[in-house]
Amino acid sequence: MSGKALRVLNTLPGSEKKNESSSKGSFIKAYVENSNENHTKWQTENPASLVSTPNEIEVVSTGVEVGTAEVEYIESENLNDIEDVGSSVNTLLARLESKDWVLVCEALNLVRQLSIFHKETMLEILGNVISLIVKSLKNPRSAVCKTAIMTSADIFSVYRDDIIDSVDPLLVQLLLKSSQDKRFVCEAAERALITMTTCVSPFLLLPKLQPYLKHKNPRIRAKASMCFCRSVLRLGTEGINDYGIDKLIQIAASQLSDQLPESREAARTLALELQTVYEKSHVPQPAESEQPAESEQPAADSWVDFCQAKLSPLSAQAIIRVTSIPREGLVVGS
Repeated sequence: MSGKALRVLNTLPGSEKKNESSSKGSFIKAYVENSNENHTKWQTENPASLVSTPNEIEVVSTGVEVGTAEVEYIESENLNDIEDVGSSVNTLLARLESKDWVLVCEALNLVRQLSIFHKETMLEILGNVISLIVKSLKNPRSAVCKTAIMTSADIFSVYRDDIIDSVDPLLVQLLLKSSQDKRFVCEAAERALITMTTCVSPFLLLPKLQPYLKHKNPRIRAKASMCFCRSVLRLGTEGINDYGIDKLIQIAASQLSDQLPESREAARTLALELQTVYEKSHVPQPAESEQPAESEQPAADSWVDFCQAKLSPLSAQAIIRVTSIPREGLVVGS
């Protein structure tokens, strides 16, 4: 749908209740309200709308009338390829910089389509595109913000480790959005963070996440802790040993005393994983064919000894306490 057509949709006369000809590829629907009564009627007639909350309905003043654009949030698997790739790429940055929020949402969805179907064509301008996605993440209009969040998730999914040099500004905004009170934005940001920790190499991502574990905002610390834990779990036994179980146990210990329960639960899950890895890697197990006498078994530092050697007494006590209880039901939030 062209930009001109999208602008027209926001200025329909009051007698036109609903656009009857929106195409499958359109991301914006329009509806014109003249009163609160009409708005209530519209909500009643559209119970299955793709818009999940009233906060996702964007209102634009047009003189005496108020135009409401309903943004369709298309899941990645339902996006279609585009026909004119060259023209789309050439005009993409200008569209993302538009002052028309409807056109910006359209451009963000175009970024998603180009990334998914034409990954290589985006590489040359990817840095500039990400800068403009970050700008949209900061946009106070919720439709623009959520569309930018969904775009970020697709960027992570498609470009994976290639995105690492540009991940910092995206990461800080997603942590902020996942910590706010507007539920549908918060949930979208959490899903994008899960995609990031799933698709980007833990060895590259963990150093990016670590500074946020000490952020002054406890909600950001909590989200960062959950991301950090998910990334460590992806390392596996060998990866955890290579990364450094010593420094990881210190991080887990510091988060155990954090203010929010999400941080503490992530730290507990991390500590249990580190205990499992340590006991597999550092505590010698005698071969089945050998049954040495107890006095002949090689001396080895236990998990308790390890914690006491690497941590302060209080931190060691906290880690030992949480790793000596049953492990059922420990899941990092998803």
